[in-house]
Amino acid sequence: MISPSAVIIFIIVCLVVFFGLVVFVGAPYVPSQKKYVKRAFDYLGIDSADLLVDVGSGDGIILRIASNYGAKAIGYEINPVLVAISRLLSFRDPHVKVLMQNLWLAKLPDETTIVYAFAVQRDEKKLRTLLQREANRLGRPLKLLCFGSPFKHMQSVDTFEAYHLYIFQPLQPKNA
Repeated sequence: MISPSAVIIFIIVCLVVFFGLVVFVGAPYVPSQKKYVKRAFDYLGIDSADLLVDVGSGDGIILRIASNYGAKAIGYEINPVLVAISRLLSFRDPHVKVLMQNLWLAKLPDETTIVYAFAVQRDEKKLRTLLQREANRLGRPLKLLCFGSPFKHMQSVDTFEAYHLYIFQPLQPKNA
């Protein structure tokens, strides 16, 4: 029989692994504040015409708020604990989908209009490369809404509180 203290230690080790090691691949889990997200979405005019993709969707709060605005929302998350929490909290919402997948290795859904990311300057180049590639592939502009640090190597088109908006225009085929 397994002792209760062994179970507790196992759970703690799992949490440390799932939350600690993810930092080496993506951003740390930092819960978003609803009131700030809602103000940013009001400012941008998020609506039913949008499909929002959340890079590192955590507990899915961004997805659920986007859905409240009528948008479809897809979250990419690599932490299985956060995927389970997000799916549980969103399970009755037909506009929300949570994938346990690394977005760096995926293609954005063709209907994507805006990507949301907690900005980590370490990942700026990867994020810019991904979004430029996807804007080129889709043949239309893609918006990126970053919370936190502005990019060092790209000028935002708009700033609202701690949010920075970037637009990736598709390049001509010869430059892509």
